[in-house]
Amino acid sequence: MLHAVLHPMVAAPTRKVLFVCTGNACRSQMAEALLAHHGSGRFEAYSAGVQPAGFVHPLAIDAMKSVGVAMPFAESKGLEGVSDQTFDAVITLCDVAAGVIDHAAWSGHPHVAHWPLPDPVAHPGTPQERAHLAQLVARRLDAKVRGLIALDWSGADRATLQEQLDRLGQI
Repeated sequence: MLHAVLHPMVAAPTRKVLFVCTGNACRSQMAEALLAHHGSGRFEAYSAGVQPAGFVHPLAIDAMKSVGVAMPFAESKGLEGVSDQTFDAVITLCDVAAGVIDHAAWSGHPHVAHWPLPDPVAHPGTPQERAHLAQLVARRLDAKVRGLIALDWSGADRATLQEQLDRLGQI
């Protein structure tokens, strides 16, 4: 008679990801909400700004509604609000943030990637054009975040995982 050997399910470790942009009012807020929404408890999502605006822009909230993701607890915060955390990845979403982030300063030596996206808030167009851009950025972030979730965080070596995170910045 064959007996099944039951092994306790070993849960994959929760991965912590920080998204950074200039004001933490739009792009990084959307990325945080998307990862929290799609991460299924496998990820902890955070966001911060190098010069926090102090509010979440209505463009971000409306764009996220258009992709079916709520942002009820979103708040703009600076890097000092997360400086005591250890992250698996720090992802910058604008050139300003990418130029300011000190890679060596983060404990745990996280992967650092740059996913540059235009800022809907700073877009010089009409309110309708800014809203359209915010929705486009939300959809692009959605694709990038889904790609991030699909990566083999436990099996891939560090260099491969870094390459894959960098590649997501190009989609």
